Amino acid sequence: MGDKIVFLDIDGTLLDHNKNIPASAKQAINKLKANGVTVAISTGRAPFMFQEILDELDIHSYVSINGQYVVHENKVIYANPIEMDQLERLTAFSTDKQHPVIYQSASDMKSNVADHPHIKTGMNSLKREFPLQESNYYKHLPIYQVLLFNEQEEQTIYEKEFPSLRFVRWHQFSCDVMPVNGSKANGIEQFIKNSDFELEDTYAFGDGLNDLEMLQKVQVGVAMGNSVPEVKEIADYVTEDVAEDGLAKGLEKIGLI
Repeated sequence: MGDKIVFLDIDGTLLDHNKNIPASAKQAINKLKANGVTVAISTGRAPFMFQEILDELDIHSYVSINGQYVVHENKVIYANPIEMDQLERLTAFSTDKQHPVIYQSASDMKSNVADHPHIKTGMNSLKREFPLQESNYYKHLPIYQVLLFNEQEEQTIYEKEFPSLRFVRWHQFSCDVMPVNGSKANGIEQFIKNSDFELEDTYAFGDGLNDLEMLQKVQVGVAMGNSVPEVKEIADYVTEDVAEDGLAKGLEKIGLI
């Protein structure tokens, strides 16, 4: 066995329901480091949306944007943007359906509309402001993920129309859009390929639909008590709710702290 590494989802795993890091989670992460375990983030968020967390916890490696942008010790080791023709088609199709989008680069995000109730609701759930409008943002720099705002039953239309894109719902009114091979699991695979870690020494914690492949990919996958049912079904362990010290208790359960 080599060096161990734990990949932590952010929302609902590291951050509680009020978007705070529980004191028990901070203590657990310090214990992990003291035990020689590397701590990495694995999130659907883009880097600019969790830089404060990296700084606060002194973490330098992450799988971000659902595996599209991977960093090891502050160095980008994998980037998988959405192709321009796909972005143009998706923009035209969603505009026709009156479904707004947000384009995410590694450094920022911009919306193609100035105002929309679904975007407000989605951003509020992340405790973030409504992004600035810039309709042509996707033409100027690599876009790794699009947040498409529609309702659950409207998602299937897009899945049929765009077989080379992947749609993963994260909110009642929104789904993440990424290349079809995009997932946290693929991001972790790229991380392992480009570092000295082995897959047999990997652990991960998550709670959402975008964590499914990740928890199946790693050696030990732990679902939070607040996870969606699908995640609990495939996890090796289920810990308590994030608000009930779930992360710390889960790390104890698997013997890392």
